[in-house]
Amino acid sequence: MSLDQKQILSAATAIREAYETKSPIDALRKSYDMEIDDAYAVQEENTKYWLKQGRLLSGRKIGVTSHAVQSQLGVNQPDFGMLFSDMAFADGQEISMSHLLQPRIEGEIAFYLGKDLDSTGITLAEVLSAIEYAVAAIEVVDSRIAAWDIQITDTIADNASSGLYVLGSRPVKLDAFDHLNCGMVIENNGEVVCSGQGSACLGNPLNACLWLAQMMIKYGRPLKAGDLILSGALGPLTQVEGGQVYEMKIEGLGSVRADFTA
Repeated sequence: MSLDQKQILSAATAIREAYETKSPIDALRKSYDMEIDDAYAVQEENTKYWLKQGRLLSGRKIGVTSHAVQSQLGVNQPDFGMLFSDMAFADGQEISMSHLLQPRIEGEIAFYLGKDLDSTGITLAEVLSAIEYAVAAIEVVDSRIAAWDIQITDTIADNASSGLYVLGSRPVKLDAFDHLNCGMVIENNGEVVCSGQGSACLGNPLNACLWLAQMMIKYGRPLKAGDLILSGALGPLTQVEGGQVYEMKIEGLGSVRADFTA
């Protein structure tokens, strides 16, 4: 790590104030010589702060898992962020644009855990055994960094550019759908605005889940039964507009809608 504790706290405060004021800030890398572990330390400071404020963890999100998103953002590796229960929206529930700064959406798979994933040397077999079911999900990503001018440390520090998430209501067991080859489309007014498939997510969404489980053990917040995992994008980021409804469909998992009010 290259930042001292005072710098980590300063960067965390800058991100948190951008959340609270809905005013984007300059990229953190312009003010801080930040490494990956520094960025996660900034994220952890805000996680601890929000937990003390009464927010509840509901799971984790995996970010920048598809080559399409990596190309869009100029990032070449995945990252993770915290999911809080107040970030969750139901299928079709109205989402006020006033909650957000510069939102985009991704089509993803949400996995629910029925067992803890907290042992060292965790394997894919253990991840498979721990997943209870999956549902279709839309992640509403957002950035506190002005104009999405981010590199990997900026997005990590900003809780992996998290915003909100919308969950489908049709739980499906892993062996009942093809998580690798499932096609995904996002439509707006009947027009396809984004497409992709399961294999776009680190080659397999379950690879992303294994990577996350290993990283959460490394960083001291292992996944537990009842946690939600957002897989990461199955296709590119999609711009959204207020007053529009976006419907995401995944083969075998059904659909989910994000309704953005002006």
